[in-house]
Amino acid sequence: MNTGTLAILSLLPIIAVGVFLVGLRWPASKAMPISYIVAVLLALFVWKVPGAIVAAASVNGLVVAGTLLYIIFGAILLLNTLQESGGIKTIRQGFVDISPDRRIQVIIIAWLFGSFIEGSAGFGTPAAVAVPLLVGLGFPAMAAVVAGMVIQSTPVSFGAVGTPILVGVQTGLAADATITDNFLSLVTMVGGRVAIIHAIVGTLIPLFVVALMTRFFGKNKSFSEGLQVWKFALFAAFAMTIPYVAVANLLGPEFPSMVGGLVGLAIVVPAAKKGFLMPPKEEYWDFEDKANWDPSWTGRIEIKDVAHKSGSMSMMRAWTPYLLIGLFLVLTRLKALPFLEWIKAWNVEIPNLFGTEITASFQPLYLPGTIFVVVSLITFFIHQMSGSSYKKAWAHSGKTMIPASAALVFTVPMVQVFLNSGGGASGYESMPMELATGVAALTGDFWPLFSTFVGGLGAFIAGSNTVSNMMFSLFQFNVGSQIGVDAPWIVALQAVGGAAGNMICVHNVVAASAVVGLVGKEGDVIRKTIIPFIYYATFAGGLGYTIVWTAEKGIFNIGTIIVAVISTIAVYILATNRNRLAAMSLENQKHLSSAK
Repeated sequence: MNTGTLAILSLLPIIAVGVFLVGLRWPASKAMPISYIVAVLLALFVWKVPGAIVAAASVNGLVVAGTLLYIIFGAILLLNTLQESGGIKTIRQGFVDISPDRRIQVIIIAWLFGSFIEGSAGFGTPAAVAVPLLVGLGFPAMAAVVAGMVIQSTPVSFGAVGTPILVGVQTGLAADATITDNFLSLVTMVGGRVAIIHAIVGTLIPLFVVALMTRFFGKNKSFSEGLQVWKFALFAAFAMTIPYVAVANLLGPEFPSMVGGLVGLAIVVPAAKKGFLMPPKEEYWDFEDKANWDPSWTGRIEIKDVAHKSGSMSMMRAWTPYLLIGLFLVLTRLKALPFLEWIKAWNVEIPNLFGTEITASFQPLYLPGTIFVVVSLITFFIHQMSGSSYKKAWAHSGKTMIPASAALVFTVPMVQVFLNSGGGASGYESMPMELATGVAALTGDFWPLFSTFVGGLGAFIAGSNTVSNMMFSLFQFNVGSQIGVDAPWIVALQAVGGAAGNMICVHNVVAASAVVGLVGKEGDVIRKTIIPFIYYATFAGGLGYTIVWTAEKGIFNIGTIIVAVISTIAVYILATNRNRLAAMSLENQKHLSSAK
């Protein structure tokens, strides 16, 4: 069977997701079983993978799904604990004191706080922390999920203390010992280049977050209202990305996102309190009254305005659980500290499933869910909760988590079957590799424009930038060498695309939605987050093409054209936004006059 046909067949499980989940808006609990069945049939009858391997991959997927559900439960439990203790009410008031403008709040929480949590833990933890916090502040559940997914881009390449680079890229390239004798040096260089590309492309991500929020969840359905805070959004972007690039190129891949998020918070929060680059008070933006929200925006979790039993709680005490999460995540992820080795020592493993080489394993103490549960227990004491209120938090958390299981028990096994489809009797490479090979054969010298989409596709399928990098880094390096360009730059584009792919990854969306009880609307979320993903992959691909080909093809090439067009469109939209806002205001006044 030729390469093109194999690539098309490999695409079928993804097409099933696109058609049923995104196109027809089926809930993931109904769409993902179809995708799983397609993947299994292809593996068994086209790739001719032994049934034992398909079964082992499916069981391994169920184990991974179980760990995800544990993380979801922990995140929901912490949110419910803070609600029942009165902590959420105090935190909400604290953000109102910074600014009641929802656009400012989402930038601080999703972009800056989310970047710090991503740098500390990765693996979808930012969505599990930031998304419920936004809902607790009064955001519609779907708006919170969309915001949480969009920021799963720029910081992701350096998430979990640099795991996507240090483990993903390094493991992928190490499969070919002829590349270099010093993989760590090569990987560190790739990490520095990844940060530069992210910093350029990711500068507009905070603006994307607020523009999508006002367009899809605002009264006027307007991008312009989000773009109104472009100065503050760019300020917040640079406050994170400048230290982020500096750390990546001076210290290595471990701390760019963590340091960038912390420095950004230290700069932006005081500036916001002083009104720096903030909109005038009369132009503060908020959602409509909850009674006017589209029912599809809200989840099963209802945030109640519960006060602390003493009537009030200090801001420090209210924020302590989140501070503890950040502290525990850092302490348990740094290799220089003894805690990492200790918590990883307890490893639950099911080796050689059904006689295959596939092993299912997890480390209970290392999972972020354990940290969430531990912090919830600590919160019970520091917030002086009653036994009945804490029992209520546990009961509500269990009920909210259950609907997510129906989607994840098919989503993750489908991923595992897809990834473990190589080595069958047909002699084909795994489905993702055959798909990437087909795209490379078709694109030739234009590969840099598509390399980010392949990285994104890997993350979309696997739910992990790290796994995408492990799958495709060596492939990307070899394609770069074959077309005669600086191959490490192509690997950097792979890592950038893999990070952006987290925005549309099905099981990340399922997990983030489940945390706030928004089960069954995953397709609607992806329909919104695919907009910034296409921007990210296209801009980064154009930038990468410019970098690797300008010396040979000259400055006027398709890459520079893409970069110039996107930059010009962005500048034009921002420059003319004031006129659109004025026209919208005039239109609203006419409607009010006619209503009278």
